[in-house]
Amino acid sequence: MKPFRSLTSWLAVTAGSLLIAIGFNVLLIPQQLLSGGLSGISMMIGYLTGSNIGWLYLVLNIPVLVWGWFSLGRRFVGWSSYSVVAATIFMQLVPVIPLAKDILLASVFGGLLLGFGTGLCLRAGGSSGGFDIVASIVSRNRDLQVGMLIFILNGLVIGILVFFTGNWDIALYSLISIFTAGKIVDLIHIRHHKVTAFIITQKTDELLAQMLARPRGVTIIRTRGAFSSQEHDMLMTVTTRYELEELKLMVRKLDPKAFVNIVETVGVMGDFRRNSG
Repeated sequence: MKPFRSLTSWLAVTAGSLLIAIGFNVLLIPQQLLSGGLSGISMMIGYLTGSNIGWLYLVLNIPVLVWGWFSLGRRFVGWSSYSVVAATIFMQLVPVIPLAKDILLASVFGGLLLGFGTGLCLRAGGSSGGFDIVASIVSRNRDLQVGMLIFILNGLVIGILVFFTGNWDIALYSLISIFTAGKIVDLIHIRHHKVTAFIITQKTDELLAQMLARPRGVTIIRTRGAFSSQEHDMLMTVTTRYELEELKLMVRKLDPKAFVNIVETVGVMGDFRRNSG
């Protein structure tokens, strides 16, 4: 099963990166539209200077990926790095030709492709880089709504575009693209929602050694099986969906027989990062 999961992740991130590159090169870039995040900044610089937007996208993502490597799970940043590199390469291969002459169609369907591609990357345990990583890092330090953070950051990009060009039409059509992409991503992968994992295990010490290295609290609850009357430890931790895949892989590796129950978390009070119990 493990090689199969790895193969499906590679295929999902590769397909997602290809869709992102197609959305850029045949829908958004020919109409001089912007996407959200660092890709939007790359486009704006490319439009103003004539530079290669794909390589700009890669260069701008490097410091964010390095920051995320030390602040987020390495698996998440590893897949995100692969997504950024793959999208950059695909942008060199896909010709920049207009698929739609109507700017509204280009903005809507460009957003659809970007959202679907980004959603595939997120489902595989990574992201398309850029502001998703920045917002995820901020959310780990402060328990804020990441969707609002991403919207504010994207709004700043559009504001910079209006400041330099004064073109409100392009800015508003770009907002349509960003809004569409966000809606599609939410349909495929619910971003940054918190979940609670209840892990019943006989290997408490091994799991705690790994889990306490993460910036999430862990509470140990003593339990007893109703049928066997055997006592077990139940580890309870609240985490984000970005970190969930890494947690599941950790549990499978250290205690394949552990029983894990994952439930949606409506809200969290107190310090999300502080160890509990």
